[in-house]
Amino acid sequence: MRVLIVEDDPLLGDALKAGLKQRGFEPEWVQDGREAQTAMGVEPFAAIVLDLGLPGIGGLDLLRRERARGNTVPVLILTARDAVHDRIAGLDSGADDYVVKPTDLDELAARLRALVRRSRGVPDPLLRVGDLTLDAASRGVARDGRSVDLQPKEFTLLQELMLNAGRVLSREQLEERLYRWGEEVESNAVEVHVHHLRRKLGADVVKTIRGVGYVLPRGEHG
Repeated sequence: MRVLIVEDDPLLGDALKAGLKQRGFEPEWVQDGREAQTAMGVEPFAAIVLDLGLPGIGGLDLLRRERARGNTVPVLILTARDAVHDRIAGLDSGADDYVVKPTDLDELAARLRALVRRSRGVPDPLLRVGDLTLDAASRGVARDGRSVDLQPKEFTLLQELMLNAGRVLSREQLEERLYRWGEEVESNAVEVHVHHLRRKLGADVVKTIRGVGYVLPRGEHG
């Protein structure tokens, strides 16, 4: 799950990137508002962690611009500004959550997962499609009650397919959600991960729509 961290403090930005990576996210980190605006214009993200006191374009201005142009990505403001009027301004500008620094990384990760679930219309913390169950917090996957061990990229791929169950995702869309900006990607990387998912979960789990992409059907499997 790709998230964008917009934070100008190098120590905090590095810590957030490392911490969210350890918790199963694929984080990108930029240090000013203009970089963030560029990144959001060319790359899809599941969520944004946004500081307010940024060089280039301030956090609130950036948020307002993105909402005005129709960007609906969930935004969590992470800032040292703890006054009530600051929280009101952030939420009224389009933020989905507002967290005051310092914050616990486990809580931050949980809040991000909740924002993404709500944005996809999936309120249950456990993703369930047919006989498949995925727990993003524990990184656990089961089919028909049987636990299955997945590698990180396999887990992320399954999570994206389950969040979009019934919807065909192209190889390019999946690459964007599996890999960080600028990361080198083998031309057959998605196909390899799909092959591994089928080997571990069953050949019927992911269907190929020839010339279009891949889909995890909504109905029962097996």
